[in-house]
Amino acid sequence: MPRFRLSALFLLLLATTACLDGGVFVPRIDDVSFAPELNVNIALSTRTASGLYYRDVTVGTGNLVRSAESGDSVSVRYEGFLRNAYKFDGNLTATEPLRFVTGDGTVIDGFDEGVRGMQVGGVRQIILPPALAYGSRSQAGIPPNSILVFTVTLTRAVTPAPTI
Repeated sequence: MPRFRLSALFLLLLATTACLDGGVFVPRIDDVSFAPELNVNIALSTRTASGLYYRDVTVGTGNLVRSAESGDSVSVRYEGFLRNAYKFDGNLTATEPLRFVTGDGTVIDGFDEGVRGMQVGGVRQIILPPALAYGSRSQAGIPPNSILVFTVTLTRAVTPAPTI
């Protein structure tokens, strides 16, 4: 029996340290709750290999041939929230959408990954683990190790012309 207790204690310690980043608790998307007004439903979301979750609220129809890929010039309207529904960013009322080239490092990794695969006109909810957002550093109203929730509408996606 003592061997079982020691093994159980070791497994508990191992599981606890897996959630720590330099001694700071790092929440896991699967283990936390979200404010109801965010309409997060992990069961209806798709988990990627990187740990990002996404759910297409509306599938776009702007380009049925293909979806946004790495290297595309995209334009998006978005809102970003913490798990408690605190809105930390967004451009819904801005004159211009956010424009960036997917894969070029302009936006945080999880936002970039979450936009890829969308079709123009689509609305997607993207849930980022801290490692794909700002990690252990704070950023303008975003505490360290925060899980971020974005609602993104893809308004434009253009494949760049080949260079000669």
